[in-house]
Amino acid sequence: MADSTLTERRSRSVGRPRAPRETRRRRRPEWVAYLPYLLPGAIAFVVVIGYPLVTNVYFSLFKWRGGMAPLRWNGLGNYADLMGDDKFWTSFGNSLAMIVAMVLVPTLLGLVLAAVLFDYLGRRFGAQVSSVLRATYYLPQILPVAVAGVLWNWILNSQTGALNEILRGMGIAAPPNWLGDPTTALPSVMLVLIWVQMGYPVVIFMAALQRVDPELYEAAELDGAGWWDRFRAITVPQIRPETFVVTLTCTVAALKVFGPIYVLTRGGPESSTLVPSYYSYLSFFDKSQVGYGSAIATVLTLVIVVVAVLILGLQNRAERREREGI
Repeated sequence: MADSTLTERRSRSVGRPRAPRETRRRRRPEWVAYLPYLLPGAIAFVVVIGYPLVTNVYFSLFKWRGGMAPLRWNGLGNYADLMGDDKFWTSFGNSLAMIVAMVLVPTLLGLVLAAVLFDYLGRRFGAQVSSVLRATYYLPQILPVAVAGVLWNWILNSQTGALNEILRGMGIAAPPNWLGDPTTALPSVMLVLIWVQMGYPVVIFMAALQRVDPELYEAAELDGAGWWDRFRAITVPQIRPETFVVTLTCTVAALKVFGPIYVLTRGGPESSTLVPSYYSYLSFFDKSQVGYGSAIATVLTLVIVVVAVLILGLQNRAERREREGI
């Protein structure tokens, strides 16, 4: 009797399909599979960005001269001092000029230049000509800041600079002191930054134009549309996403610009070219006011985050309106 019952159970188990191995084992959450890919980036973020940011905010709450000097709790005192610091507000005012020089002018000129290289010169003289000119515009971007600074110091030097030598040759006996006069120092730095930054939007926009259907330009040209009409109706709408990318990256670069200011003017003369990043550097190393410099850097970080969020919000809104056909 027992043998027949055992045989019947075995026959039932043999006939019954086994459950898949995945269901018999406890399933792991899906995010576990992404850990090997996310972990290196997360560690890099914590080490390079997270920890320095938290440390900077921590130091901004103290008065500290650096080194072995004691930390003295100051709370929000450093931030309160910033509100009444004329140099701090001057530096942020100069940041607006940096945005004009590194975002507004290069983006507009870069858009026009990219369209000319792609839609005019490239179609009439070949892609090689436009590629060579594109590389020429991008060359200042790959130059080290020190090299560009030496070059422009040689050009703008008040005594032996190439520009003033040309002006003297034209009969101007007393040419301006371009980097030494508060009235001309900031426009001169802006000119240098435009020269440095111009190639970046040209390269981005020309890459974006590669994905635009050439038949759109051919059809518009057959309909009698000129270059400006094609630029306004085809080029600008088609590369709108890249325009937001260039605007965002260049705005962040303009707000935290440091190298050109350090090489050309050191924030002078009379703080006419002072920017927040260089003012923070001066507070850290020249004045040994580590807490105050940390407060400047923290405020600058917050401003950059807010500006980036606003630009991304505008981009998302534009994409949503485009999808809805508004």
